[in-house]
Amino acid sequence: MAESTEGTEDTEGTEDTEVTPDDDARAEAEPETPPEPEQPRGPGRGARLVSGLRRFFEPRLIRLAAVVVAGLLLCASFPPFGLWYLSFVALALLAWVLVDERTTPAGGFGYGMLAGLVFYVLLLPWISNFVGPVPWLMLAALEAFFTGVFGLTVVVVRRLPGWPVWFAALWVTAEWLKSTVPFGGFPWGVVAFGQTDSPLLPLAQLGGAPLVSFAVALIGFSATAIVLEAVRHWRHDHRTGAAAPPEVFIPGICIALVLLLTVLAWPHVRKAGAGAGDDPAINVAAIQGNVPRLGLDFNAQRRAVLDNHVHETKQLAEDVRAGRAPQPTVVIWPENSSDIDPLVNADAADLISAASSAIQAPILVGTVLSAPDYTPEHPVTTNSVIVWNGTDGPGDRHDKAIVQPFGEYLPWRSFFRLLSPYADRAGYFVPGNGSGVVTAAGVPIGVTTCWEVIFDRAARQSVLNGAQLLAVPANNATFDEPMSAQQLAFARLRAVEHDRYVVVAGTTGISAVIAPNGQVLERTEFFQPAYLDRQVRLKTDLTLATRWGPVINGVLIGVGAAALLAGMLHNRNLMRRRQVVAEHQDGSAAAPDADTDTENEQG
Repeated sequence: MAESTEGTEDTEGTEDTEVTPDDDARAEAEPETPPEPEQPRGPGRGARLVSGLRRFFEPRLIRLAAVVVAGLLLCASFPPFGLWYLSFVALALLAWVLVDERTTPAGGFGYGMLAGLVFYVLLLPWISNFVGPVPWLMLAALEAFFTGVFGLTVVVVRRLPGWPVWFAALWVTAEWLKSTVPFGGFPWGVVAFGQTDSPLLPLAQLGGAPLVSFAVALIGFSATAIVLEAVRHWRHDHRTGAAAPPEVFIPGICIALVLLLTVLAWPHVRKAGAGAGDDPAINVAAIQGNVPRLGLDFNAQRRAVLDNHVHETKQLAEDVRAGRAPQPTVVIWPENSSDIDPLVNADAADLISAASSAIQAPILVGTVLSAPDYTPEHPVTTNSVIVWNGTDGPGDRHDKAIVQPFGEYLPWRSFFRLLSPYADRAGYFVPGNGSGVVTAAGVPIGVTTCWEVIFDRAARQSVLNGAQLLAVPANNATFDEPMSAQQLAFARLRAVEHDRYVVVAGTTGISAVIAPNGQVLERTEFFQPAYLDRQVRLKTDLTLATRWGPVINGVLIGVGAAALLAGMLHNRNLMRRRQVVAEHQDGSAAAPDADTDTENEQG
């Protein structure tokens, strides 16, 4: 017993002082806790940005590519390319993106802005030739804004029946907006001006540029509607033998109506180009004297420019005397052909009088005159066309009524000086007021200078005030040939719109004589001294576009505005109905649960 007790005591003592094998195993099973590993850092700011951009662009790549292509094709429909039929494809692509249910109103603005930016950047590069890239890109972005507004508004109306009609009306509305604001607007890029070789050009005689634009847009948008409905029918309805979707009929009828209207207008326009036997005929000459060099500094060579036009006029006089050219009734010089004021500079007056006497005809002289309130501190001038006769001197005068912002005058001059060193090169021209008509050799001639011709109201005012012939004195020495080709397209559309012969006289070209059907009868090459001497007919009839053009444009704008309002109301009502249906479904789902709970309580 004594041994056992001692053994027990020894064991207890050992437990207090020694580590048992179980303790070793427990120690091995519970090792020391290592320090917590360093948490990995999240992606850097650059990686997050790239990831965000990828999430944004990947689902939209096809639509983004489509609107970029639309902008490219729309530009290619304009001079100098002149592929007018591509405008239909361009607008069809744009509509395809905008009617996509995934495109939100904000997305519509973005897609429209992108398409417009591509279009205007490619259409207007001539602006950058001499004033730098900043004004060019700013103007392109400003004009693209209105295409963005179009994209936003059509997303609102796309659920309305017959949406191609409302889309086309809103397109015309957007073109009217950009042709009006800011600073008087910038109609360059109106779709109608790319259609001067198109079968749709006769529509200009019925409703002017707005009706032509409406027709082009309606065909493009209707084509999209037909294709989308045909695809939907093929995917879903053809298996059941369902009839063709009625949505195809409306756009089909729209295209048919446009073509029918064109066919009805075409014979009259064709006859106008041939000329009626009872329309009196005269010979008109256009002088292209050229400038020593292109660019903004051409004004520093004023005397050389004047001398060039005097010389070319005297060359015409020699050819007339030699029987190589017909005797003109009137001669048209370009805008700025005499930037030396002949009313105060006797030397310039003598040169012009000598040229008029040599050709034995009055000359429409483009010149710069001091405004009545001119002072050295306030050097305001007018861009004018004076009828000058070799024996009687100056006669009727047209002061340019629509002056060009950022060229002939600079709005917000102190602000824009910060953006471009060329800001101070802008002039101090002020607009004139008048009838837009001057009389030379007894002929009432409507004058719309190169900037005025792009505005609907300028030529219309001249014709309504009795103009039997339209003259477009132009000065494109600041720009290049593509710009001049685009400007020639404007003059061609005006010829059809108002059923008048149009004579374009440019300092550097392109000068041309245009028939009332839009055909270019004769033209010069760019940057070459030349003259044109051609018989034209004096016309007095007024077209529907001349009489009712603003009303037709107003109706199209009104249709667009009404569609936008209807679309907003329709979408609001649709949202309310969806909300009611959702609430009803939530209530129906909750009712069975309540019944089940009651049964359980009763059971």
